[in-house]
Amino acid sequence: MEKSDTTGDAVDVTVKFSGRSIPLSLSSDSSVRDLKSLLHPLTNVLPRGQKLIFKGKLLTDDMTLRSSEVSNGAKIMLLASQGLHQGDGPIRKEVPASSNLRRMANMDRGKKERRNVTVEKTQFERWKATGVIALSEINLMAIPHEVWTCGPSARVLDLSHNSLQDVPATIGSLCSLQKLLLNANEILDGSISWEGVISLKSLTILSLSQNHLTSLPSALGALSCLRQLHIASNKLTSLPTEIGYLTQLEVLKANNNRISILPACMGECISLVEVDLSSNLLVELPETLGNLQNLKALHLSNNGLKTLPINLFKTCIQLSTLDLHGTEITMDLLRQFEGWEDFNKRRCLKHQKQLDFRLGGYTEFDEGADKSF
Repeated sequence: MEKSDTTGDAVDVTVKFSGRSIPLSLSSDSSVRDLKSLLHPLTNVLPRGQKLIFKGKLLTDDMTLRSSEVSNGAKIMLLASQGLHQGDGPIRKEVPASSNLRRMANMDRGKKERRNVTVEKTQFERWKATGVIALSEINLMAIPHEVWTCGPSARVLDLSHNSLQDVPATIGSLCSLQKLLLNANEILDGSISWEGVISLKSLTILSLSQNHLTSLPSALGALSCLRQLHIASNKLTSLPTEIGYLTQLEVLKANNNRISILPACMGECISLVEVDLSSNLLVELPETLGNLQNLKALHLSNNGLKTLPINLFKTCIQLSTLDLHGTEITMDLLRQFEGWEDFNKRRCLKHQKQLDFRLGGYTEFDEGADKSF
């Protein structure tokens, strides 16, 4: 049970949200704002997107539990405002069918067939001749053994959108591999041989998005040639500090996870051009992000952020895209940052170069910084 540190008589309450019952213990002197702060990491709903109902009344932030007559054993209903949801992305009225659902349907069809994928000789010869092993979207439950016989001739291995769980150590036999695409599978922490993956010293692109990973190993920092790392839509809560060793990394896609803190050494990834950390549980960013002088795009939507690194606009002199939708950062705050005006000029210039069908002026910042609450 989550507890508040505010002094006063303890009050145990139950918050009802999306079919769940969330037990909390707070002081009777705690404010409704304190209650919302406790609920934030448990529900992924930003405090300003929470509406708490008790006995038919809407509880306002400045009220205390005592003044609201919330007593021991009380049941409170939580309603989440559309577009103010984190972790799994914003709440929407209509949720489109995801690729995961399509993959499940494909997997069901694959189970009915229950066939082993056989590799024809001509296909195997084509793999060795081109160096490209393309096996995406064919309902694979296991990696065909013929893949491993390609050895150093393999440059690209695309196993995306299947139902793979195991990535064995033999993947290390593909010692010249440059691109490894494992996104949209069923990979768990214990079912991937990181030792095998880390041995791929020529790897430049690693895609593990849309799996079930909760952590990344410290050995990830050994992939010194890595230029793109795609780990979106997993269940990650943090990034390893060794990510700072990836000095060649240009693109980091880590959106739609449960990351609550970033290591300061991310500022050592000096080649980063695009970073997507949207829909996580971040409440602050390390000041070292200001060291990313090559950064052009930073996506931070649907996080609990209230401010940015103080030198972000001053030192990230190529930054032209900044997405702050669903955060608590205001325009008034942004205008106080040194370098804001230069950033805004770059942003406007970028938009002016885009296609003519995007009509309208770009004099005002419109990438998610709320003007008022």
